[in-house]
This record gives sequence, structure tokens and C-alpha cells, in this order.
Amino acid sequence: MKLLLKAAKIIDPGSKYHHKKVDILIEGGIIKKIGASLKIKDVDKEIDLKNLHVSKGWFDSSVSFGEPGYEERETIKNGLKVAGQSGFTQIALNPGTNPVLDNNGSITSVKSKAENNAVQLFTIGALTNKSEGKDLAELYDMHQAGAISFGDYKKAISHPNLLKLSLLYAQNFDGLVQSFPQDDQIAGHGLVNEHINSTSLGLNGIPALAEELQIIRDLYILEYTGGKLHIPTISTEKSVKLIKDAKKRGLDVSCSVAIHNLIYTDDELVEFDTRYKVLPPLRTKVDVKALRKGVLDGTIDMVTSDHTPIDLEHKKVEFEHALYGTIGLESAFGALSTIFDLDETVSLLTKGRARFKIPEVEIKEGNQANFSLFDPEEQSTFNKENIYSSSKNSMFLDLKIKGKVYGIINGTRSSMPTIG
Repeated sequence: MKLLLKAAKIIDPGSKYHHKKVDILIEGGIIKKIGASLKIKDVDKEIDLKNLHVSKGWFDSSVSFGEPGYEERETIKNGLKVAGQSGFTQIALNPGTNPVLDNNGSITSVKSKAENNAVQLFTIGALTNKSEGKDLAELYDMHQAGAISFGDYKKAISHPNLLKLSLLYAQNFDGLVQSFPQDDQIAGHGLVNEHINSTSLGLNGIPALAEELQIIRDLYILEYTGGKLHIPTISTEKSVKLIKDAKKRGLDVSCSVAIHNLIYTDDELVEFDTRYKVLPPLRTKVDVKALRKGVLDGTIDMVTSDHTPIDLEHKKVEFEHALYGTIGLESAFGALSTIFDLDETVSLLTKGRARFKIPEVEIKEGNQANFSLFDPEEQSTFNKENIYSSSKNSMFLDLKIKGKVYGIINGTRSSMPTIG
């Protein structure tokens, strides 16, 4: 099939076409020609969209669906459709399913269900059996099956020796270990950020100390063992400082931040709306400012939607009993565009692959097409009609956003209503 993208402005600082408006011919999933006002015969589909911009395909390092076990929240098939319509060509799936993705067979099964899709699914294997935090899972076997990293989703590694062993063992195959940044003993029965708002609302708080103590411990262990450590979804000012210092000391550590922690503060909790119940919790304006700075100066390696579908039965309940999580794929681009400029936003959405050994595909003739397509200027209010997920637990509802996603092209496949 021949596809011709008309008058597409390329956003890719590493490309000679950066900020240039060009036509792009794609044939059999390969970029055949890039140039101004191409005249091509026998084109199967011509894509000419308002203010069309194109970048390298976006990547999200922390996405949850439901299948297997929680299909009422999201299936793999629909979840990947959501990712594509949201502009993502590749996502990393968290292991928090039922059963947990903690062995070769479960990794292989999930990957097989994602085959022949425009969005490529990569798997994160659980670090411990059943994510119970007791015994290491079959890390090497999962690595052989294609797992790109290992971590227990939203569960802290309570036993320091377990982290030590995992970092040592994973070095045998250059594996990447993830450690969720929370000391559960300090967090206790906390539900939200421990601060003025938690006190005034009468909600148990999770102090910033719970995150920072865990990060300090993990960094000391990493310094002792060597290896590669990824700390997902940090949320405090001091966490940024700790990781920045660790990188200066030469430690092989990376981290991410959830987009909602860059947008919202715990001021949103005033009406006890469970859409704002996330882990780590929404913090303060000081933390948000530090996180944004950390993103821009490179201390924070990547952003993530931390997309977590939760069914109505477990979200529309009393705040104490509601499960943690918000969906975020659909709102990722529009939300980021409200706080960062276009080049910064696209850069953040395309970062992170190298950490997980996922090759990047440059926009140049002869390469496979791996594109996100969007209009960066259109302004709107995010509402329920913008949600493609089966679950609707989005804290971004009613947020004024900037930008519209058209979809993706990835090789011979696409996820975009305009081109089928």
C-alpha cells in the first residue's frame, strides 16, 4: 500500500527535516521519499489533515490494562487501540494482572495477544513471584521471552537484600530492575500526600519521607552492587535532588514521572473525588515545580501517563476504599502541551526507549515509518467524548488542553480513523 502524507511538518531535532513542511511517501511500511510537494501516481491513500505535524512515534514506559484477570477494566486489544488513538506507537505493559506476569509463559501469552497491531507492546516482568515481595521471579526466563525490565507494579521492595540480589543477578544479562519508591512502613495507612490538605480533610497522609527514604536506600544498594536501576514515578522535590546527585556520582539510575504529577497538586482533593487518588499521591506546588524543572534539565529521564484503568465498582466508592489510579493515555499530549512548548513535549513523549533497549527509528528515507500524527495548536476541554478506554477514571476531565492527536502509522499498520 502507498500512503502519502501531505504538508506534514516534522518535529524531530535529530532530523534534517526538523520544523520543515514536507510530503512523505510510505510504501509497504517504508519511508520511500520525503520532499516538498511530491507528485506521486497510484497512491492508495492520501492524508491531508489540518495543521498536520509528524514526529517519531511516542513511547510510554508505564501502562496498565486489565487482561488477563481484569478484562472488565481493559482488554489488550482495546488498550492498544486506545494507545494508538492517543498517539503512542509503543508501550511497556506493567505486570499487575491476575495472574501476575512473573514467568516465561505469561510474558509470551500477553505478547501473542498483542501481535498484528499498530501499537507494539513490550512487557515488564514482575520482580518477585506473584509480586509478593518474597522470592525473585524467573528473571532470566522472562528476559528470554522478551521482558524489557523487572519490577512489582506499585509495590515496594521491602527487603533490601532482595533488591541487592536482583541487581546482582540481573547484571548477568544486562537486565534493568525497577523499584517503586515507597517505604511502606513510613507510608502506613496513608491515602494522600501528608500536608495541610490531608490534615484539613481528615485523610491519612503519605509523607514525602516515605518516597525519599526508599530512594536513598535503593541508591546506596545500587552503589554497592552496580547494575541498572529504574525508579518509576517519583513525586517529590527531594527525590529529584537525590537522583540528580546519584547521576553525578556515576550511578546507573533512571527515573520517570507521571504526567498527572506534573499538572495537579493535592489541592484537588478538597471534594474527595476518587479520580485524584493515585500512587504516588499528588503533592504540593513546590514539588510540581521541582518535577517540571527535573524533566527539562534531564534529571528525570522520561514522562509516563501511568495509565491505570479502574472499573466503576472500585473507583466510584468512598475515598478510603477506592483503588489508586487514573487513565492517562488519551490526555497525555494535550496535558503536556499546556506546560511545555512543542519541541519539549514531543521530546518527552519520544524519550525512554534507549533505557529499555528499544531501538529508535529515525525519520529518513529507507527506514520503517514509525510516526505520531497530530495538530499541536487546537485547543479544547478534555471530556468524556475524548476517552477511548473501557474505564473512565480520568482525573483530566474538564482540563483545558492544547493539541489534537490524529493517530499513528507504524510500518504497514495504522491506528487512525482517517486512514482505517
